[in-house]
Amino acid sequence: MGRDYRKIRAWKLADDLALRVYDITDSFPKRELFGLTQQMRRAAVSIPANIAEGCVRKSKKDYFHFLNIAQGSLAELEYYVYFSFRLGYMNEEDYQSLSQMCVETARTLSGLAKAVSQEI
Repeated sequence: MGRDYRKIRAWKLADDLALRVYDITDSFPKRELFGLTQQMRRAAVSIPANIAEGCVRKSKKDYFHFLNIAQGSLAELEYYVYFSFRLGYMNEEDYQSLSQMCVETARTLSGLAKAVSQEI
């Protein structure tokens, strides 16, 4: 097996973010279960999952590719968080909390991707 993804700070932040998304989306309207709720959860789980998958890849190039996919899923999630707030599905406190978690995860993931890209 490759790197231990559980020791990577970006993965830890992404994992915490995914758990928080699941928690907050529990209160979304039931009519959104197969819409926005599902999309947010899918995007949120994709972030740590792609970091983990990249860790077991043999080459740094593959690892970097999966980190880029994780960054794309994070950008997608950031929009869903914003849109959910605009729809009134979450309060200001939850919106600010999730937004801050997204920013911190993005910053850390970007740093990881940059470091890996310099090793390619």
